[in-house]
Amino acid sequence: MLAGLPVTSITNSSSGSGYWFSRFAAATANWTGSTLAFVTAVTVVAVWALTGPFFSYSDSWQLVINTGTTIVTFLMVFLIQNTQNRDTKALQIKLSELILALETANNRIAAIEDASPEELDAIQEDIQRRVTTVSTRASSSRSERAR
Repeated sequence: MLAGLPVTSITNSSSGSGYWFSRFAAATANWTGSTLAFVTAVTVVAVWALTGPFFSYSDSWQLVINTGTTIVTFLMVFLIQNTQNRDTKALQIKLSELILALETANNRIAAIEDASPEELDAIQEDIQRRVTTVSTRASSSRSERAR
């Protein structure tokens, strides 16, 4: 049973060649979201802007900031996507665990992220019918109590 295990023993398995990248991406995402990272970026832009007169606002001077921001943006896309994928997977696992823990829940929904678009549409229609049925029952129950 996993309930007795600390979260780190479940999630920090060092197997797999991509593990180092996940750790790097998580650390980088945490740092780039910090106040220090923002202040650093603002400082870099301010220094670049202040050096403009020294370089006569040349094409090379403009190329420095354009190239730097392009490279940083390009790399950040992959780091952000990795972090987003990991967070989404963790959220899906948590939701699946909750669904499986409920006796009245439809357990096939616990793995719904692997369903085809047609299956998702059919399940959505089924859920919508169930919501309508429950809402109708709740409304009629309230009106009976009001009498």
